[in-house]
Order: sequence, then C-alpha cells, then structure tokens
Amino acid sequence: MRDIAVFSGSAHPELAQEVCTHLGVPLSPTRVSRFANDCLEVQLQANCRERDVFIIQPLVRPVQEHLVELLMMCDAARGASAGRITVVMPHYSYARSDKKDAPRISLGGRLVADLMVAAGASRVLAMTLHAPQVHGFFSVPVDHLHALRELAAHFRKYDLSRTTVVSPDLGNAKEAAAFARLIGAHVAAGAKQRFADDRVSISSVIGEVAGRDVIVLDDEIAKGSTVLELLERLRELGPRSIRVACTHGLFAAGALKRLSDQPDVLEIVCTNTVPVPVADHEEHKAKLSILSIAPALAEAVRRIHNGESVSALFDAPRSE
Repeated sequence: MRDIAVFSGSAHPELAQEVCTHLGVPLSPTRVSRFANDCLEVQLQANCRERDVFIIQPLVRPVQEHLVELLMMCDAARGASAGRITVVMPHYSYARSDKKDAPRISLGGRLVADLMVAAGASRVLAMTLHAPQVHGFFSVPVDHLHALRELAAHFRKYDLSRTTVVSPDLGNAKEAAAFARLIGAHVAAGAKQRFADDRVSISSVIGEVAGRDVIVLDDEIAKGSTVLELLERLRELGPRSIRVACTHGLFAAGALKRLSDQPDVLEIVCTNTVPVPVADHEEHKAKLSILSIAPALAEAVRRIHNGESVSALFDAPRSE
C-alpha cells in the first residue's frame, strides 16, 4: 500500500490509529494550529502528490470546529495534488438535518455535503447514516457501512432463543429487522412522536415483548430521551430482560449515567465511531461495552484503494 496516505483530524485520532494498524500503514501526521484571531490552519505533514488520500474525521462535539478542520484538510490535500481524496466519516452528525419539516428551515445535511465536495472530497465512506436518503445529498460516491455484524457478533454470546429486537420508532424499524435476522430474533417497534430535539412520546410498542429478552436498537443515542421513553412503555409490557445497543454512542448531557442508572438495563452496547470520554467509560464500565469498527473501516479503505467491491463486505458473515 505504498500509494496510500491516511490522515486524521483531531476528532478521533485513536480510531484513525487503529484503522492504520489494521491496514499496516502509518498514520500520517497533521498539524492543526490557530491564529490570534481564532482562525484555524491545517497542514498535512506527508507527501500527497498523486496518492490515494484518506481523511478520517467523525463530526462530533465541537461539531463545527471539526467540520472546518475536515474541510481544510480536504483543501490542503487537493492543493497538494492528491490523486483522490476520500473522507472517512464514521459519524455524520448533520445527517439528522435531512428534511424540511418546518417553514424556512435549513437542510444542513445537504449543505455540509456540498461543502465537503467543494473542498475537494471525491468520495465519502460513512457508517450508519441517520437516514438512507442522505446518500442523495452527496454529488460524489458514498460507501455506506453499518455495524450490525459487529453488534450481532457481540450478542450471539447470549441465549437468543427468546429475544426481540425493538426499534424506538418506525423509521429505524428496517435496520432493527435486519439486525433481528442476523441473530434469529423477533422484531418490534415503538410508535414515536417527536415534539422537540429532546422531547418525544412513544404511545405503544408494536410486536411481541412480554416475557422476552429485549434488545433496544437505535442508530445513535444522544440525550437518551427516546430510549428512556421507550423503556417506560416496555416495562408496562413485562419483558424478561432489557439491553440497549446503538452504533453511535454520543451520550450527551449525562445520557450514559441516566441509562446506566436504570436498574433493569443489563447492558449498554455501542461502537467506537465516536470517542466515549474515558471518565464516562470508567464510571459506567460495569454496563458499557464498546465494540471496535476499525477492522470494518480498514477493510473498506483497502477495498476502495484496490478498486474492489465494498458492498461485498456485507454479503457473507465476517469470521469471528
């Protein structure tokens, strides 16, 4: 892999280093500095000329800071005559801004996609976008990975004979159904209505839950209000056990503590698409399990570099 160059922004360098370890290539250095007027400056400190450049940067808090950093890295690579620039974005936070559900509202998902392309991105590698239509916001190819196989491999260590996968809403039901097929479980979904970013109402749960082992599956957990509301409805139906799983464990505003404090939640499972603060991990490690998606990202990067199929990654189960 002599023609590949992998750079990381400051959002999640640990994940970038792990991806490079699986690829067997060094993580190329990046220098991020700040002028006295608070403007950022980025320098890629390795040769990019005619190389296949991969820039790893999830959009996590502070999102705008990391976004501008990513745009500048793309621009720097383009200015350095990179052969191709692929943005590896394990978490695209602006994917939630994907529809016009109020007058005169911005579509941040499309705008930020346009900004990346304008900055020089020629391809995007993403993981578990909030909605499939976000693909269409990009005018360059998008390879969309999911973490369902990593999550399935984790849960297969349990007895799954009486398991139901529950989606908090109908929008995520397709992903929950795919996950249920992977582990041979039933599927159910909540009937959710959202009133604000952190205020939701789930009136009922559609599916068989009573006396069963429940795995609540969502694409991301931010404040945790949806999951907590769903837990209230589930308790009314009498499940035998409850576990919570997601791809993106954002755990904002004390969400991880609130979920860990629920006595009937046996386990909280997420992946390392976004960094979980060390303090939170240590405090709640009795219930929190973090799975690595670095091997999947590394394999996708390798396939993109070699011109191989990325969708073939999901055609057969990965060996454990």
